[in-house]
Amino acid sequence: MAITSQIRARVAALLGRDPRGLEAIALAGADGGPMVIRVASLVDDTPFPTLFWLVDPGLCYRIDRAEAGGLIGQFQRRVDLDPQLQQRMRSDHELHIALRASYIPPASRQRLQQLGFGEVLNDRGIGGIADFTRIRCLHTWYAAHLMVPNTIGTLLDQWWQAQECEAVC
Repeated sequence: MAITSQIRARVAALLGRDPRGLEAIALAGADGGPMVIRVASLVDDTPFPTLFWLVDPGLCYRIDRAEAGGLIGQFQRRVDLDPQLQQRMRSDHELHIALRASYIPPASRQRLQQLGFGEVLNDRGIGGIADFTRIRCLHTWYAAHLMVPNTIGTLLDQWWQAQECEAVC
């Protein structure tokens, strides 16, 4: 989907600000509206490690509520105790780094080098995270999950299913 002035305005309305570095609508909803945007890795001569940004208001609100309820802490405790989850998260970050690299055009890659940031994105995973065992933000994990399924996005999906089951059961 081409980034038209109408698309840019719609994304700006969802973000509450002008979308800097907007490259594409990575995922559209059933109504055609943007759910996830893809952002450039170099914005105004500054590295920007967050490749996918969640803009769907319904999902953002659900995640806001989950985060406010302490879900990051719950998930982090679970990860801290489970080496398999830690390894899966590391793999998620490594795949994300490779995916982000595939979107960086040669001119941007060259500019990153000129600015002394040539390697900075090589060790920043989902949401710009350097410590691959930390969660930090469910929004960035879930935006990435909607593009390529990942560990934390899967845990969030399972948590939502359990919440819905409790409400119905």
